[in-house]
Amino acid sequence: MINYYAVAAMAAERQKTLLAEARAARIANLAGNSVGRRTRHLRLDRRRHASPKAPSAAPSETKTNLPRIAFARRGVGETLVLLHGIGSSRHAWDPIVRGLAEQFDVIAIDLPGFGDSPAMPAQTEAHPAALAAAVAAFLDKHGITAPHVVGNSLGGWVALELAHIRPLRSLTLLSPAGLWKGATPRYCRASLRMSRWAGRRLTGPLCRLVRFRMARLVVLGQTHGRPIRMDPRYARMAIRNVGMCPGFEAALNATTRRHYQAGPPITAPVTVAFGTRDLLLLRRQSRHLGELPNGTHVLALHRCGHIPMADNPASVTELIAASAARARWHAGRTGQPYDRVVSARSTGVVPKFPELQQK
Repeated sequence: MINYYAVAAMAAERQKTLLAEARAARIANLAGNSVGRRTRHLRLDRRRHASPKAPSAAPSETKTNLPRIAFARRGVGETLVLLHGIGSSRHAWDPIVRGLAEQFDVIAIDLPGFGDSPAMPAQTEAHPAALAAAVAAFLDKHGITAPHVVGNSLGGWVALELAHIRPLRSLTLLSPAGLWKGATPRYCRASLRMSRWAGRRLTGPLCRLVRFRMARLVVLGQTHGRPIRMDPRYARMAIRNVGMCPGFEAALNATTRRHYQAGPPITAPVTVAFGTRDLLLLRRQSRHLGELPNGTHVLALHRCGHIPMADNPASVTELIAASAARARWHAGRTGQPYDRVVSARSTGVVPKFPELQQK
């Protein structure tokens, strides 16, 4: 038989043991929560009293955030850097690179957002001074200290800004942008936007049309002085460049309300040339030379347009070589005056170079 009294006694004893264990567990739990709260409070206090971190440099101010620059290099001699215009690429210089490479170590650059170079970072405005900073970082990376620099259109403006932040041997500006007063003239903005629209929307038809001489005159007559003589492959390249480059709008918007303003002194000899058939930078709108350094040589390229390299490669090559010769003469490396160097051959460059005496 089952002894109910013994079972009842055992059950009562078991219940007392369970109650004691539950009470002990509750006390331990309360103690643990108290320690956890104290630990969290200590962590919060440490965070409150910790010294703040130093702010990191803005992305636009660090060289590591500057875009990679694509380039082509050819030749031997003094370094010569070529900067193209808006909506173009380093291949705009192809007609004259071979001739220049016989005298110089030629580096043709794709500015950020054009050709094979990626665009500037989204937080960086692509104005000429920022593009010049990217070019300066490129020169530093490749150990280039004081090159000759040639710029066309926007590249001429970038070259001027570059001359304010690093020494250059000489500065040759072919139809440089930015020499207007106030904002960019509406005529220039409208012309560039129309070229961009046509290059993007009508790439195929235009590339087929420029096989014909008269079609090249219609399509490229505003920016080139002799499009009828132009190689159709060069014409197709120009159309694709303006239509496909990712940095066009950013560069155009960044220059819309700006113009070139003189900054720190430019010590390099400066030569400026405009094509007599330049129909983009009109004489009374976009050729105000008052901000250029004293002693700037101003000349004309006969029968050449805004982008003269394909119009008369021999004249442009001679002009660049003469500008470099003037720099060497000024540095005391040769005893031959600049005018004598230039007039040694006649290929369309005006032989007399009136100097700009006053701003």
